Amino acid sequence: MSTDPLVIFTPSGKRGYFPAGTPILTAARQLGVDLDSVCGGRGICSKCQITPSYGEFSKHNVTVRDGALSEWNSVEQRYQDKRGLIEGRRLGCQATVQGDVVIDVPPESQVHKQVVRKRAEARDIVLNPSTKLYYVEVAEPDMHDPSGDFERLQDALRDQWDFENISADLGFLQKMQPVLRKGAWKVTVAVHLGDEENPNRLMHIWPGYYDGTVYGLAVDLGSTTIAAHLCNLLTGEVVASSGVMNPQIRFGEDLMSRVSYSMMNASGAEEMTRAVREGMNTLFAQIAKEGDVERDLIVDAVFVCNPVMHHLFLGIDPFELGQAPFALATSNEVRLRASDLGLNIHPAAHVYLLPCIAGHVGADAAAVALSEAPDKSDDLVLIVDVGTNAEILLGNRDKVLACSSPTGPAFEGAQISSGQRAAPGAIERVEIDAITKLPRFKVIGSDLWSDDPAFAEAIATTGVTGICGSGIIEMVAEMRIHGIVDAPGLIGTAEQTGSTAVFADGRTNSYLVYDGTADGGPRITVTNRDIREIQMAKAALYSGARLLMDKFGVEKVDRVVLAGAFGAHISTKHAMVLGMIPDCPLDKVTSAGNAAGTGARIALLNTDARAEIEQTVRDIHKIETAIEPRFQEHFVNASAIPNAVEPFPILNSIVTLPSATFNTGGGGESAEGGGRRRRRRA
Repeated sequence: MSTDPLVIFTPSGKRGYFPAGTPILTAARQLGVDLDSVCGGRGICSKCQITPSYGEFSKHNVTVRDGALSEWNSVEQRYQDKRGLIEGRRLGCQATVQGDVVIDVPPESQVHKQVVRKRAEARDIVLNPSTKLYYVEVAEPDMHDPSGDFERLQDALRDQWDFENISADLGFLQKMQPVLRKGAWKVTVAVHLGDEENPNRLMHIWPGYYDGTVYGLAVDLGSTTIAAHLCNLLTGEVVASSGVMNPQIRFGEDLMSRVSYSMMNASGAEEMTRAVREGMNTLFAQIAKEGDVERDLIVDAVFVCNPVMHHLFLGIDPFELGQAPFALATSNEVRLRASDLGLNIHPAAHVYLLPCIAGHVGADAAAVALSEAPDKSDDLVLIVDVGTNAEILLGNRDKVLACSSPTGPAFEGAQISSGQRAAPGAIERVEIDAITKLPRFKVIGSDLWSDDPAFAEAIATTGVTGICGSGIIEMVAEMRIHGIVDAPGLIGTAEQTGSTAVFADGRTNSYLVYDGTADGGPRITVTNRDIREIQMAKAALYSGARLLMDKFGVEKVDRVVLAGAFGAHISTKHAMVLGMIPDCPLDKVTSAGNAAGTGARIALLNTDARAEIEQTVRDIHKIETAIEPRFQEHFVNASAIPNAVEPFPILNSIVTLPSATFNTGGGGESAEGGGRRRRRRA
């Protein structure tokens, strides 16, 4: 093993050993990490900003100590004095490797920015927002009947709008008097309508009649991305949608890695809370700019997230979620103020977090239940919110069951040799020719297939950069359909598969998808380790669904709904070939898009829906996969492609999967392929 320091980059997961003194930018370039630099490392452009992370990272089996990078230098100080660096940031061209280190490349430092696909789905929503506008005429002050301006405003609201009980924060009182006088005692106020825990509250005031609006945020706080929809509270219109990478990724791609980081580092939970809130504020500034909205007009916000994100966002140590019985600090809905969380919107803005279903089934699953309403379905529906941690619901009018399944980040392109997150240039669609066994593909940013004569020109600005999640799913499924990968997940030799794209790669084989090295581009391959990563992820997903079917006492479901931004881009046929979902007619497998985000939007725009989901969550029966013996049995069976024991008759009526197996035990031809197994020597 090398004695040089280990450098690990997130979110890509790429790593390598580099001699002490190697600039981080140089290490990034050698590993193919997406780190921008316009000036060529001269310390002029500042595009190569990175964030080092310190502490113990059990997932990477590394401890990052103080001094892992070189000391802050004069070039960085000059940039700090002129423009300012975000706290904790370094310049990759100036900071050099001194010890083992984990380096996060923030989105703004990446050449190929991620495409956050959590768009707002079209949906009819009954409008009943928490905050509404009211025009009132207030009595002027009178020397003979002295009273405060606020009390006379209260009287006007009572007499003209029947508000018996209304309060205001100090911030409102500080702005109120000059506005009353500017408007000649005629004003418009924004009132947050009370709920079980809060009285009616004055949020904002404008002189005269205000014909504008106020806004709210529906936020889906995911393990990998944070997506938000900025909504007009008076019309329900989505004014802007945007997303950023969750900056917590540098502490671990999956949830349990982050729990582990908080356990092993004294201030780990606080670091992750600070990181996610800073990321949230970056997103809010971005979305307010896109929507051309002043942030103090954002007066309401609804958040959905999984339990670990829920706790870290609230500043609660997730320690208990890392061990049985996986106890939440609270599973109920949470009502707070923006100022409680350090959010840069209206300081008195109300924040509502949907209730969690169980220790591993969070408010995001509750939001999916609100959006897709399995409890109102006449047929049996399986809803799978595909992500780093998959939430699964199965139910109908009789009952609804729920569980979560730790799929890991492979579906996001992480831990895949040529994997990347969704960005322009990433392969997202794949087809393999049945005769030549060679691939063609589409990349994000172009509608042309790679064998189209105009393809090279169409992708000139982005190039071909890697494979994203939907691409790797189609890739592995296509390899299975065309006999390049066998059911246990082994890539055959070029002779066994009949494909010149297969080549020997150590003790196993790999498949060449694209070779751009002649033009300075990447060489994109699928390795046997990549196949294993996808097998583990899809087996976890299927096992959770199959376990719920066991509990429901059924062998099949009537329909399947793929939720989540990632689910919206999955080919249903390829998902079934892979064995991600139970056997089902393809026309009964649909996408709900970002159902969690839609649920958040429903709760934002209709306060009655909040009470509805609170009751629904109480009625959902939770299944904990960690203590279910059959989960492991299903997992082992589901590791095969599509499955070792499940028959999949509907799938078999659509495609015929090759039966050959390439595990010969000695590297020769497969038994099914006509060769002999080698006899072991005594």
